[in-house]
Amino acid sequence: MSDKYQLILKKYWGYDDFRGIQREIIESICSGHDTLGLMPTGGGKSITFQVPALAQEGTCLVITPLIALMKDQVQNLHRRGIRAAAIYSGMEHDRILTILENAVFGAVKILYVSPERLSSDLFRTKLRHIKVCFITVDEAHCISQWGYDFRPSYLEIATIRRELPGVPVLALTATATPTVIEDIQQRLEFSAKCVFRMSFERTNLAYVVREAADKSDELLHILNNVRGTAIVYVRSRRRTKETADLLNAAGISATYYHAGLDTADKDERQLSWQRDKVRVMVATNAFGMGIDKPDVRVVVHVDCPDSIEAYFQEAGRAGRDGEKAYAVLLCNGNDQRKLLKRVSDTFPEKDYIRKVYDHLAYYYQVATGSGYNATFEFNVDDFCRKFRHFPIQVHSALKILNRAGYVEYIEEQESLARVMFNLSRDQLYRLDQLEHSEDVVVTALLRNYGGLFVDYGFIDEGLIAHETGLTKPAVYATLKGLAQKRIIHFIPQKQTPYIRYMQRREDSEHLMFPPAVYDDLKSRYANRIAAMLQYMQTSDQCRSRQLLRYFGEENDRDCGQCDVCLSDNQTQVSNVKTGDACQQILALLADGQRHHVSQLRSIALPYEQIETALEQLMIEETLYMEDGYLYLA
Repeated sequence: MSDKYQLILKKYWGYDDFRGIQREIIESICSGHDTLGLMPTGGGKSITFQVPALAQEGTCLVITPLIALMKDQVQNLHRRGIRAAAIYSGMEHDRILTILENAVFGAVKILYVSPERLSSDLFRTKLRHIKVCFITVDEAHCISQWGYDFRPSYLEIATIRRELPGVPVLALTATATPTVIEDIQQRLEFSAKCVFRMSFERTNLAYVVREAADKSDELLHILNNVRGTAIVYVRSRRRTKETADLLNAAGISATYYHAGLDTADKDERQLSWQRDKVRVMVATNAFGMGIDKPDVRVVVHVDCPDSIEAYFQEAGRAGRDGEKAYAVLLCNGNDQRKLLKRVSDTFPEKDYIRKVYDHLAYYYQVATGSGYNATFEFNVDDFCRKFRHFPIQVHSALKILNRAGYVEYIEEQESLARVMFNLSRDQLYRLDQLEHSEDVVVTALLRNYGGLFVDYGFIDEGLIAHETGLTKPAVYATLKGLAQKRIIHFIPQKQTPYIRYMQRREDSEHLMFPPAVYDDLKSRYANRIAAMLQYMQTSDQCRSRQLLRYFGEENDRDCGQCDVCLSDNQTQVSNVKTGDACQQILALLADGQRHHVSQLRSIALPYEQIETALEQLMIEETLYMEDGYLYLA
């Protein structure tokens, strides 16, 4: 029987054999066993549900929170001749209905669904008539309140299971501690424990934690010394653009990416990076899930992530081709303070949360005892300006109110683009000066959507791209061009947060925040911050072994390539050479002038020796540093 899986793998993906634990997972789920697969980033998770979906009758239901990943995988499956579809927030009702009816009639082999859709009446009604062979839960750690990315909507999955008795579930994650592994199986109501683990060790990836007084200068130094494609992670949207501008000004081609960009911009920037038109992607943590670019040579974190799980997943996007790669975490004395502040930012005081709740009611003029099920677009900047709040704390307060069941906070829900024809059908048919791209896009609009001559209709640019053979950025540009020629009205996709009152507005002093939605989560978050700080500050244990131990995997050998291992190996050699570096640093400062730390690069010695010498002189209190400038003590 197992040969069947190999034939499918060869036919659709061109691979001769499976990797790691892929075969074991496939055989387990096809045998009807509830199965949990732990596979690091780049381990080939998608194969473990796509192959068994093709090997069995019925539809494989895939639950994932990553809309960009859904769209990308659906397009990839279509190119391989596999029937797939996706349902997510913001889609037109008629489009969702069509996809679900196709699934009922067996015309969809793999159906991707966002967890928020699971609770909709339409989905539940149609699901009862779909022949589901098994359920795949991607990013399964999201179901655990012990995990770093808990999402309440995942709790609906257990309810779905009860409506599909006898249908097994395949849970997949790239990051899970032993506690989370147990919790996933319990919350998904596994009939029996069944876990397949792939080692999280990345033998080709060198983990480095580097102390850097001037992080921008250090980033340039790294990118000038490590050739090839790179990802640079920063904490804020503003810093993505600032850092990309810095790199471009230094002659290093870069673009930037964050959740606030519109879909067409995201697609265009991602594509230019994937096709090596730009070398560096500077991004927030919104970038990376499902990105299939194996030749990333270095991932640099300019800002420290707030959990080992997040760091491990993001760092793991380097070197997926098996060649040597680097994961570098830059840190300095400010990072501990910033990390600890995130605890209070993420879990503001309960009285502050009550204040945000009151201000929300004033903002929308919702009286006490009213507002049930009322939904509003939420302009966070306008709200913060009117009530003098900071966006980070407001965002956190709303998430806690969401968990407590008072309001639903839908962050930047993606609404589809809308189109309406300016011309009548006859006028449109008489046009004879359309470019080829315009002609095929108009044809796709007419073929797939009705009523566009009388009213706006929601359109899916991904579907039009698939129908026309154009890229999504090209479809977007063509639609804008048609709008400029006044052939259509075009309202691009936008991302808008929403607030929905889940119960009538209460007097804020009666709001309750049980431990499960506040105190317990705050404690776990603080523990994850502490683990991240410990990793950053521990310089006498192999980095790889530290990470593996966090995920419950013991390794009795050092990696031999992280900064700690290399430092241990070179200590004796360095001690001999450091004396010369110390003398040259002191000679540079002997003129009594103010010298920036970046001027040390003028010393004609390997920079690692200069760094070691600088650290030694500071420990000995021979000199000190302030705001990046060096002074003799």
